[in-house]
Amino acid sequence: MRRRVVVTGIGMINPLGHDVTTVWSALKESQSGVGKISLFDPTGYPTTIAAEVKAWDVSRCGEDPQVWSHRGRHTRFAIGAAHQAIRQSGILDSGLDPTRLGVYMGAGEGNQDFHNFTTMMAAAVQNGPFDLAAFLRKGREVLDTKAELEQEPNMPAAHLAALFNAQGPNSNCLTACAASSQAVGEATELIRSGDADAMIAGGAHSMIHPFGLTGFSLLTTLSQRNDAPEKASRPFDKERDGFVLGEGAAIVILEEYEHARKRGAEIFGEILGYGSTADAYRITDIHPEGRGAIGCMRQAIADAKLNIEEIGYVNAHGTSTSVNDRTETLACKGVFGDYAKKIPVSSTKSMMGHLIAAAGVTEMIVCLMAIRDGILPPTINQETPDPDCDLDYVPNVARPAKIQVALNNSFGFGGQNVTLAVGKLRS
Repeated sequence: MRRRVVVTGIGMINPLGHDVTTVWSALKESQSGVGKISLFDPTGYPTTIAAEVKAWDVSRCGEDPQVWSHRGRHTRFAIGAAHQAIRQSGILDSGLDPTRLGVYMGAGEGNQDFHNFTTMMAAAVQNGPFDLAAFLRKGREVLDTKAELEQEPNMPAAHLAALFNAQGPNSNCLTACAASSQAVGEATELIRSGDADAMIAGGAHSMIHPFGLTGFSLLTTLSQRNDAPEKASRPFDKERDGFVLGEGAAIVILEEYEHARKRGAEIFGEILGYGSTADAYRITDIHPEGRGAIGCMRQAIADAKLNIEEIGYVNAHGTSTSVNDRTETLACKGVFGDYAKKIPVSSTKSMMGHLIAAAGVTEMIVCLMAIRDGILPPTINQETPDPDCDLDYVPNVARPAKIQVALNNSFGFGGQNVTLAVGKLRS
């Protein structure tokens, strides 16, 4: 029999709050975490809004801010979320062999050294054409080796392993917006296969910096509803004009079921199925027929040995871009057929923005909360119906609903697609 994988600890930090309870309350109350960018001056950009994490530092989780000051903003978020999940799970007090505890993250790049990079560029062009020697010379003068190291995407996973003595498998994936869902899926497979008994899994990312805003602005994917930030993220609404950049981290403790049961751990739910596909189409465009999205949803359902009628809720990727929302709607119809009109589908990105690499695991935790409490989070800013998006998106207000199983969709730039099926613990 395949080893079962359950969730015994959860933690998150994002624009709606600094812990799961606060975030979940905000989602149920249809609150928005979007506002004007304060982390840098966005003057001159077509988009000047984002969903930022406010008033948080590592001292809140008992860490010394000075020790972590040169490390990535997203790394600090990951440490905070992990402390919550580890403490809640009690995994470190279980007597588990540390070589059987691993880390799998879906984390993005660290702090981007924008100021020093522009200083290097200025030195390289001050006397005419680009001077590579001057560029490198200035770099040796101004760059900090520790800061450069902390830009690497693997650093959150490395810091988590050291902090919690997790000597087992350690990996990071950066498959854009699918990254943390893939991390949870791959961590699940490590436990299923017997390579680990527990995994610290999740994601962390912050792209609210000049490079990040520049890149997404050039792709024309961001909302420009600068005069009404809280209304900017409007998945599946006809008037949507792009997504809102967010930031944060979320961590789950995944554990082999029998190990968790024997030690009396609280179980939040079970990872039932995992599906992963590629569109194999275009880097910035979803396949117009949604073939990758359809494939990963079908894989997750099959992996969980479910019938489509057992799915009670879908947390959509739901970015608020014209193409994604239309194609995801089409994909849901391709998977569920006539039943698609009966399944509630909502996008919590309407409230917390798009957390990029951290989005998937954050939304998976939301699914677990929805199952636990019997409440579906809404898609806010549903004001103008779109004939191409004609499913039940739980508009504007949370809804009571008793569900046993939920799907969580994560579709990344580049065509990477992941779906996770989660549910109440099966007998």
